[in-house]
Parts: sequence; structure tokens; C-alpha cells
Amino acid sequence: MGAGAFGTALAVTLARTGQEVTLWARDPGTMHARRESPRLPGTRLPAALQVTGDAAALERSDTILLAVPMQALSPLLAAHPGLWPGRVLVACCKGIDLARLTGPSRLIRDLAPGAVPAVLTGPGFAADLARGLPTAMTLACADPGAAALQARLSTPVLRLYLSDDLTGAELGGALKNVIALAAGAVIGAGLGDSARAATMTRGFAEMTRAAAHLGARPETLTGLSGFGDLVLTCTSEQSRNYRSGLALGRGEALDPALTVEGAATARAMARLAEDAGIDLPITRAVAALVAGEVSVRDALAALMARPLKQE
Repeated sequence: MGAGAFGTALAVTLARTGQEVTLWARDPGTMHARRESPRLPGTRLPAALQVTGDAAALERSDTILLAVPMQALSPLLAAHPGLWPGRVLVACCKGIDLARLTGPSRLIRDLAPGAVPAVLTGPGFAADLARGLPTAMTLACADPGAAALQARLSTPVLRLYLSDDLTGAELGGALKNVIALAAGAVIGAGLGDSARAATMTRGFAEMTRAAAHLGARPETLTGLSGFGDLVLTCTSEQSRNYRSGLALGRGEALDPALTVEGAATARAMARLAEDAGIDLPITRAVAALVAGEVSVRDALAALMARPLKQE
């Protein structure tokens, strides 16, 4: 469910294995007629892939991948309550819900009782998946049938590593977007690669600290869903969050046409950190930056003026 670039790329990747796949889109007309997605130009939809705008078409599926933006997940779950019971729901979005201050697996447990929650996350760009380039990601699921789900969703070009730490996996995917915004701002402001490396390293320390405080296993963050995704999104302009950070660093406004999950996550995480007493200086700086409350130079000066400490 969700025919954006990543949802379509996942559907194409799975359909290429010969599995029958249904892709639910809000406006399926163009994709259905042309057998091509406007989000992935040049990628033909396989014959095994059915495109529909009717959610009832998913009733014969026992596994549904939810590939909508994080802030759209709660409305989607609330809109189709009869569709979820007894099914495996795999959240493919990265972020923290602003209203509930929770990740996708908690939203599924709260709004889709009777469903099995899972999270698919890690370093994977839609364009790479659609081109058939090798990609490795994390599939987090605590259900006894997780190994079968892992086998079903893995393909010759998509290798999934299994974890039962849903909290850690989803927080790694959410928090790295905040650090990607910071890394992009550093480069956009002309502060150099050394500053970006420092931002990534100290940002990873923040990610691990926050995740552990919220009940995750710290070692989960060292895997694909944390460190792996951080490296990808802080170094490539394919990342919307990194590109948005570049724009902020250059003194430009965020592109309203882009879904920038890191901006919402920074706001949500700053609120969580303040309530819980977690020290997340880079996250606070990004939240202030996207809100237009500080400049990149002012944020950097504040970070560099913090008391010296042991690593």
C-alpha cells in the first residue's frame, strides 16, 4: 500500500520473482495504463504486478507492506479497520508519528489489533532497488513466523537480515534522517567533510543513546537499520533528507514538494528527549534549524561551545 518511489520499487522487486503482487495507489490510472510509475521513470511494471485503487483487492493477501510516509500511516490504518486483522503488516516507513510520538510498530499494535507488526528498514534507495542493484536491509519482527516472512520477502537482489528488536530497527531508520539533515546542512554551508564525519559520528552516538533509553538494544543500531542507513543517507544526494539539509545549509527553504521525514522526526524526538531528560544536542539543533529558529552557523557555534567531555 503506497505507490511512491519506494513502495513501487518494492512491488516491482517482489513481482520480478514471479510472485503475484498487488500495488495499491491513490490514483492508479496512469500506472495501470502505461505500466510505468511517474516516480520511477524508465522502470516497467512486471506482468505479475497488479495496480489498483481498491483496498478491497488486498483482502486476499496475508502480508501487506505499508509504504506510505510516516505521518500518513495513522490515517491509513484508521481508514481501513476491517482489512488488518489476521494479517502481517510490514511498515516500510521511517519516522516518529508527531501526534502519538511513537514509531510504526506501536501504531500498528494500537490501530490494527489482531495484526502482526513488522518493520522493513535499512539502507535501500528506491532507484537502486528498481534497477535490480544488490541491496541489504533489516526485517524486524518478533512473531514466531518471522523466518518465513524473511524468506518470502527476500529476492536475488534484496537480502533481508532478521531482527526481533522492532524498537531498535525503527528508531535507527527514523533517527538517521535527522542526522542526514544535519550532515547535509554542514556540507551545504561549506563546513567541509571533516565536519560531516564528526556530525555522523556524534549523531550515531545520539541515535544509540536515544534508542537505548526508549527500550531498544544498542547493538541493533550498529546494523543495517542504524549505522548502515546512516552512512547511506549522509553521503548521497539520492537521500531527500540529505538534499534538504544541503538546501538549509545554503540558506534556502525546504522544498514543500519533498516528504522530509527527518524534519518531523527531529521535532518529535526533541519533545521526547526533553520529557525524558535525554541529551540530544544535534537533534535539538536540527529541530531548531528546520523551524527557522537558528542558522547553521549559530547551531554549529552552540555545538562547538558545549563543555569538553570524554568520548
